[in-house]
Amino acid sequence: MSAATNTTDATTGKAAQPSMLATAMPLLLQLRKLAFLLFFVTTLLFFLLRLAGDPALVLAGNDASPEQLAAIRKQFGLDRPLFIQYFSYMWHVLQFDFGKSLASGEPALWKVLDMLKRTLHLAVMAVVFSASLAIPIGAWLGFRPETLGRRIVGAIIFVFQGVPGYVTALVLIQLLAVNWHLLPSLGYGPLEWKTWIIPTVSLAFFMAPNLIRVTAANVAEAMREDYIRTARANGAKPRELLWKHAVPNALLGTAALLGTQFAMLMGGSAIIETIFSWPGIGWLLLESVQTLDFPVVQAEAFVIAILVFTINALVDLSFRFLDPRLRSKGT
Repeated sequence: MSAATNTTDATTGKAAQPSMLATAMPLLLQLRKLAFLLFFVTTLLFFLLRLAGDPALVLAGNDASPEQLAAIRKQFGLDRPLFIQYFSYMWHVLQFDFGKSLASGEPALWKVLDMLKRTLHLAVMAVVFSASLAIPIGAWLGFRPETLGRRIVGAIIFVFQGVPGYVTALVLIQLLAVNWHLLPSLGYGPLEWKTWIIPTVSLAFFMAPNLIRVTAANVAEAMREDYIRTARANGAKPRELLWKHAVPNALLGTAALLGTQFAMLMGGSAIIETIFSWPGIGWLLLESVQTLDFPVVQAEAFVIAILVFTINALVDLSFRFLDPRLRSKGT
C-alpha cells in the first residue's frame, strides 16, 4: 500500500488517516490537466481558424468592395496583427468572454450554452434508453454464453456494432416517418415527445452493441468467481446468482463505457443533429464552421473540452471511490 494513503501511527499502532492534500491530489492533478488541455485547444484552434479563410468574405459576399471588406474586418478586430489578436483573445477568454457571433451578434458563449441544453436532453435520453436495453441483454448473454441461442444473438449484435448511427437514423425515418407516418422526422419540440423518439433510438442503437458486449464479457467473468460458486453451493437460484451477485459486480466496466459514450454525445452528435434538424451543439458547430463564425466555434470548442474532460474525470474519480482495489492501491 502507498505510504501516503495508509500509514501507521507509531505511538498508537493505528492506521493514520490520509492527509487532506493526499485526498485532494487526484482532483488537483485533474484540474492541472484540464488547464493544459484548454490552453492547447484554444491556442491551436485560434490559429487553425485564421488559416481557414476570411469571415469578412462570408459576411459581405463575393461581390463586396474592398472598402466593405475592410470595414467588416475593422469592426471585428480582424485587421490587427495576428499575435495581437491572439493575446487579446486569450485575455478575454480568461474572463469567459468569447466575443459576439459574427453572424447573429449574440454573445458566442450564451449561444453555445443555449444549444448545449438541447444536446444534453438528447444525450441523457439516449444513454438511459441504451443502458435499459443493453444491460439486460448483456447480462443474459453473459450468464450462459455457451448456449446456441446466445451465440446467435451475440453474432447479430456483433454485426450491428459496425452499423453507423446515421444509417439507423435514415432507416427509421424511412419506416416510421415516410412509410408509416407514425412519427415526425424533423425538428425539436421540448414539449412534443414524438420528436424525441427517432433521434433517441438512433443514438441508442448506435451505442447499445458495445454496451451489450462489455456487459456480457463482465458478467461471464463474474460468473467464474469464487463468490458465485459459494452462492450456488448455498442454494442460490440462477436468477439470484445473476442479478444479485454477478450483475452488480459487472457494472463497473459498463458504467465506464457509458460515461465515455455520454462524453462523446456531449461532444456533439453532429450528423444525427443535422439529419433531424436538431438545434444542438453538433448542428451549431457545423453551421459555424461553414460560415467561419470564429467566436462561436472557439466558444463551443472550449465548452466541449470542459464537458468531455469533466465527464471522464468524474468517471475516473468515481472508480476510485467505488472500486476498493483502487482505493487500497492508493491510485
